[in-house]
Amino acid sequence: MSTEDAGTPEDAGTPAAATPPASQQDLIPFRTAVRAWFAISWQTFGGPAGQIAVMQRTLVDEKRWIGQGRFLHALNYCMLLPGPEAQQLAVYTGWLLNGLRGGLAAGALFVLPGMLTLLVLSAVYVAFGDTTVVSAVFAGLAPAVLAIVVQAVLRVGRRALNSPALVALAIAAFLALALFAVPFPLVVAGAGGIGWLVHRYVPRWIVASSGPEPDDGPPPLIPDDALHAERPSGRRALRVLVLGILVWTLPVVVVALLTGVGSVFTQQGLFFSGSALVTFGGAYAVLAYVAQRAVETYAWVTPGEMTRGLALAETTPGPLIMVVQFVAFLGAYRNPGELDPWVAALLGALLTTWVTFVPSFLFIFLGAPYVERLRGNRTLSAALTAITAAVVGVIANLALYFTTHTLFATTSTWTAGPLHVGVPELTTLQPAALGIAVVAALLLFLLRWSVLRTLGVCAALGLALGLAGWL
Repeated sequence: MSTEDAGTPEDAGTPAAATPPASQQDLIPFRTAVRAWFAISWQTFGGPAGQIAVMQRTLVDEKRWIGQGRFLHALNYCMLLPGPEAQQLAVYTGWLLNGLRGGLAAGALFVLPGMLTLLVLSAVYVAFGDTTVVSAVFAGLAPAVLAIVVQAVLRVGRRALNSPALVALAIAAFLALALFAVPFPLVVAGAGGIGWLVHRYVPRWIVASSGPEPDDGPPPLIPDDALHAERPSGRRALRVLVLGILVWTLPVVVVALLTGVGSVFTQQGLFFSGSALVTFGGAYAVLAYVAQRAVETYAWVTPGEMTRGLALAETTPGPLIMVVQFVAFLGAYRNPGELDPWVAALLGALLTTWVTFVPSFLFIFLGAPYVERLRGNRTLSAALTAITAAVVGVIANLALYFTTHTLFATTSTWTAGPLHVGVPELTTLQPAALGIAVVAALLLFLLRWSVLRTLGVCAALGLALGLAGWL
């Protein structure tokens, strides 16, 4: 790893004092942080597992802006929240490094590439009904993500599973999700409860990691105690809550006043606002509900279009829940009211994206200061350490889910458990996708290429194979 990749203490903005004053929010130059988040945002393929892998690789391993323990502590909190946990993790780590504006920039950039890409693809779909070339490019990117995800599982697992009890918890979480389709919130809550019980009765079985392992390389450039953390207070919490709810709901109120409470825009704003509050376990946990209502209740899309929208969202950067933008675009285009259909489609898509992702900022800015204050609580640390172990199993299960849907021909079934993988038919193995996945693994693990360079090669392979009719 070069010095340029890792950054220098000066670039990282390492403070002179262990605890900076409240006004000193930029622990690294803000422009440097924005450039880093912009680069990360275009690599966030592959759902939560791939997105967490990219942030792990960039922030913890390469730039060393944040330590492994602090990264996992933030991830644990985000896994407990409704909404896209990877985007919330970006907001949290951006807040730790650059305060409020860092969290806003990280979270917005995390969503922006996927939003713009899916807007273009939605317009192409409506105008031409043909996304063959674009789908071929993304078909090359999807197998490449598998290697990135495997890398994340190995790295996080090696650092987080430091006792037999934690290894057992990770395996149990994986089996519960993959084989028995246990609801995600129960898996996380169960792991936290087990961690609390074990710490109380057999504390030596679960020991929270206090820092990087000896073979993890140099320590982070910014000490844990220097990371930004506001002092929680009731006044601050009330201010964040009121402002957050106002920012979240104001566009829906304006749309309802201008277009009527029965318009497609008001329906989409209200429906997807509610969906944002029940997406525990990530997008997979709510897609069945969204698909059913969007197809059967509102008739915004057909079942086939819901499947195609999901396929596009799985192979574009950003959270998978971005599929709701595709649904809103088509629904508003077909029910424009007095507006031009294209204007209506754009308005519906942007409104839906707004009400889906704004709550994530609210949850982080509201709760992160309290979570930070509890970092020294040994009982809570044990519970969160157990949740970390379960998260390793969750990432492994998401990797398996993504693998089966990338390397094997599958039929979407909306009634299946949200994270239940099932057993793929070996006869449906897609050789081209397997070949691209192998190439990506060789480039990443053997030649140690960067993620962006690897994704570029695999995208070109996908385009070539797609145009040749081999995908």
